[in-house]
Amino acid sequence: MCEVFISADPQSYDARTRSVRLHGVVTSIRLENLFWQVLEEIAQRDGMVVVQLIERLYDELVAARGEVGNFASFLRVCALRYEAMVAQGRIPADTSVAIRSLDAKAVLHELPQGWGRSTHERQQPSSETRVRTLHVAARRHA
Repeated sequence: MCEVFISADPQSYDARTRSVRLHGVVTSIRLENLFWQVLEEIAQRDGMVVVQLIERLYDELVAARGEVGNFASFLRVCALRYEAMVAQGRIPADTSVAIRSLDAKAVLHELPQGWGRSTHERQQPSSETRVRTLHVAARRHA
């Protein structure tokens, strides 16, 4: 069983730190290389570079939640969710299809338990939450 996981290229789980500017404030984000690769593809699908994607995700997360918390963990979850949604056929594997062109409600319809917002949160959305759209994507890696 473990061979499936331990055969990963060690470089894929080496961590790399990138400095990004979020609204004039420079911050560092440390992620494993595989997560950076997924985020780069997410960005490319919508004609952005990874820093633009990160800023957009940050802005939408703040608008939806009012705070950021552990942003590096959020980025990892974005990449993992995208890979799972591609595997499930919720998001096309064809990377020429922009994420912004997808119907977010259809993509998110009947997610597995724990993958979406809580029932309580859905019942009391803020006006900012209503303008949030799905902007995460990544490619499948061999």
